[in-house]
Amino acid sequence: MNLRQFLARSLVVFTMLGAGTAQAEKVTIAAAADLKFAMDEIVAHFREENPRDEIEVIYGSSGKFHTQIQQGAPYDLYFSADIGFAQELVKAGHAASPVIPYAVGRIVLWSPSMDASKMTLESLADPKIARIAIANPKHAPYGKRAEEALRATRLWDKVERKLVYGENIAHTAQFVQTGNAQVGIIALSLALNPALADKGGYWLIPDNLHEPLEQGFIITKRAAGNATAKRFADYMNRKAARATMTRYGFVLPGESTGR
Repeated sequence: MNLRQFLARSLVVFTMLGAGTAQAEKVTIAAAADLKFAMDEIVAHFREENPRDEIEVIYGSSGKFHTQIQQGAPYDLYFSADIGFAQELVKAGHAASPVIPYAVGRIVLWSPSMDASKMTLESLADPKIARIAIANPKHAPYGKRAEEALRATRLWDKVERKLVYGENIAHTAQFVQTGNAQVGIIALSLALNPALADKGGYWLIPDNLHEPLEQGFIITKRAAGNATAKRFADYMNRKAARATMTRYGFVLPGESTGR
């Protein structure tokens, strides 16, 4: 092979490599904390099928992410535990897609030190229970639903002084896990995670005591031309992703909650 042939062949190789690199784009996902364990699995499976795509997930409060995106935070996809936050971003021009419903969440009583499976919300009024953890209702959808359920059962005034507030639902579960609260109202998806399921039981709070935890996601305006963001959005409707969501207690759009 002479020099001219070598250079020509090298140019073809570098061009192909460059084209491949251009297709792989980093995606940063802002996800509600209730998705922690389900999303970790979904992202791991997505990476197996798309090894060149780079995905980073940041978990936190849906309300805080909602504010950050309006202020220009660099998130490409936003998974909100309250579909209303995502709808507001679409209306305000911060989205490159319509809102895509992905699940309905459930709340439970959970405790590693008490048998929560034999409790009800009325149990929280017991004087022996000094600390109850819920997510902050001001910006966390799960906290709002916990407050609604306590008010619906006329328990809010009886237990409010016992409440400790987590920044998000994962932080709330940590309060209970570490003994800073004896019991918590947390996401079913967290209670079903093996790390928590092996340490305590739970009681499913009837969903007629609170507004539905309808959840939805968007591709943000920042990611309008991001092919990886679009691939991941499509992947959420794949059979494997849906099965993972179901295993963690999420009710998929169109399915019954079963109370």
